[in-house]
Amino acid sequence: MKKLFITAAIATMFSASVFADGTKKVHTVTVSYSVINKFSTQFPDAKNISWTVSNGFQRADFELEGVQSSAFYDLSGDFVAITEEITAKAVPAATLKEINTKFNGYTVDHMIVLQNNTELNPDAEATVYFADLKNGQKEALVRIDADGHIELYKEVK
Repeated sequence: MKKLFITAAIATMFSASVFADGTKKVHTVTVSYSVINKFSTQFPDAKNISWTVSNGFQRADFELEGVQSSAFYDLSGDFVAITEEITAKAVPAATLKEINTKFNGYTVDHMIVLQNNTELNPDAEATVYFADLKNGQKEALVRIDADGHIELYKEVK
């Protein structure tokens, strides 16, 4: 159950940022001191860091070696997961072929890889991919497991 909650929460945060209208609301967030210290130790070369606190998580969005990433910590300060933007080339060709078959007419607009902290949550899958697919006015978020199996996670439009 915890595995499903963590994956759902992180995917929801991902989908909200992917499908956002591009406007930014300025507000103050309070990130715990211990999380800031852990983040600084884990990602000392991170650039353009912004923090969000919501859904039981503290999230740092940042750039690392030219890759847009997000690190998630729970409210206790434990590292939960990291997401990184990837290109479709990082996914096996067979999986891309299956996407093209199941979602004929859609193109991959955006992809991330989610890497869970399995020491904190042993029931979580270590690696899961999410792809934002577009077809004209339609948009879908699909989940791809480490074995390349694809499932519709959320239809947007």
